[in-house]
Amino acid sequence: MINSKILGSTLIIAGTTIGAGMLALPLASAGIGFPTSLTIMLVLWLLMTYTALLMLELHQYVPSNATLHTLAKQFLGDKGKWVASIAMLFLFYALCSAYIAGGGGQFGERISQFTGIEVNGSIATVIFTVIVACIVTIGTRTVDHINRVLFATKLVTMIAVLFFLAPNVTESYLLNMPLQQGLIVASIPVIFTSFGFHGSIPAIVNYLDGDTKALKKAVVIGSSIPLVVYLFWQIMTLGVISQQELSESRGLSALISALATKIHFSQLDQIIGVFADLALLTSFLGVSLGLFEYLGDSLNKNNGKQNRVLSAFVTFLPPMCFALFYPQGFIMALGYAAIALVVLAIFLPVVMITKVRKDNRYEGTYRVKGGNVSLALVSSFGVLIVAAQFLITVGYLPSLG
Repeated sequence: MINSKILGSTLIIAGTTIGAGMLALPLASAGIGFPTSLTIMLVLWLLMTYTALLMLELHQYVPSNATLHTLAKQFLGDKGKWVASIAMLFLFYALCSAYIAGGGGQFGERISQFTGIEVNGSIATVIFTVIVACIVTIGTRTVDHINRVLFATKLVTMIAVLFFLAPNVTESYLLNMPLQQGLIVASIPVIFTSFGFHGSIPAIVNYLDGDTKALKKAVVIGSSIPLVVYLFWQIMTLGVISQQELSESRGLSALISALATKIHFSQLDQIIGVFADLALLTSFLGVSLGLFEYLGDSLNKNNGKQNRVLSAFVTFLPPMCFALFYPQGFIMALGYAAIALVVLAIFLPVVMITKVRKDNRYEGTYRVKGGNVSLALVSSFGVLIVAAQFLITVGYLPSLG
């Protein structure tokens, strides 16, 4: 039973990570080349895996059903709780709004494609949201089982895409160096966000009953799967389209069109479209599950059905309304998601773990290797990411994709 839960937890982490961010990776990496993007991905994977393990170290001192809200309250007091709350809500609501907006439109297209029935975009968005909300409200086990099927299907479609792209990889394309140094820094926030899964950690801790050994395995393997997938995806995309052409592409549709043109296979855009749907849906399930569990804890109710229904409304209604009425406005807010993720996945874990390790009252059985030097290094990367996003916002660095 525990092995089954470890597998499910691993796939939830991997599915949460491999989301819409993956589709932006080739565009973000176009101007820096494959060697540089690979180096950045490896560094950021190590960074995010390390801070996730720090979160596991913290969770051994609290009940297994505790969320980041509980952790911040216990270790940092009310101020830490509010910082965590703002970062968590901003990040999760922003991501959920994006997934609902994108997923609702794609859901409507799939209904039309398979049934021939034209569905209004707003209605499709509402139906899509209700379906996902029902799945998440039922519980983590349901998300686990459905995510397994979606994740397996996603891997099949990706393998199909890679199969068609592989023969067209040009070695010289993969040896390209950065077009300009500013693009290297500008790409970091996008690539960083592509490795974000920390919001789902509390739900996984609860699902595995706080078993640290099982949690370590789920985190390390679950975060490694996206790294491998990203590696092959980057090879195929950056190796098939020239750096100049890819740099001029704007948006996912342009990328899909360029790939389909290169290999002269008309059905590739449909295959990539299905892959994009599944990547978005699995990520949405993981993110919304994390937000649902967090809000349920924040509401401080018992785990009865009424509380879960209330948590579902609070979780899904605001981002659905935002996606329905302000889809363009949210695109501007997405650029700041990396900053919220830095606070959530780097700054808060480092501050909490620093305080816990100085307090003799906390003597757990698990401690992540690396002392103050490692924590300072991790924090410096967080500062770099925030600074990069700020410089992009003010126009000092180029925006990507």
